[in-house]
Amino acid sequence: MVNGAMNEHSPEIEEDVVSEVRDEIDEPPMYKVLLHNDDYTTMEFVVEILMLVFSKTPEEAVEIMLNIHQKGIGICGVYTYEVSETKVNTVHSLAREHGFPLKCTMEEE
Repeated sequence: MVNGAMNEHSPEIEEDVVSEVRDEIDEPPMYKVLLHNDDYTTMEFVVEILMLVFSKTPEEAVEIMLNIHQKGIGICGVYTYEVSETKVNTVHSLAREHGFPLKCTMEEE
């Protein structure tokens, strides 16, 4: 039979299988990178960190910095585990280099 009745590749079945496979693929967990307020790190340094490490515009950086200052903590961005870990380590290295105790952490979203 050539009319398609015996065709093993029905588009409907193929679509169902692709859909099921897509459902089984989990997105990697995402992590929020947070900066914590302290009494020693300057606001200017925090703004520089936000622009340099987190690619924020000057306006975004000031807004996040003020949020950190007022609420004690602020979200710098949301990334995969590896990217978040690298950003946390970069912030800590830069802060140490400049003599600031700036604390940066990550937590699963």
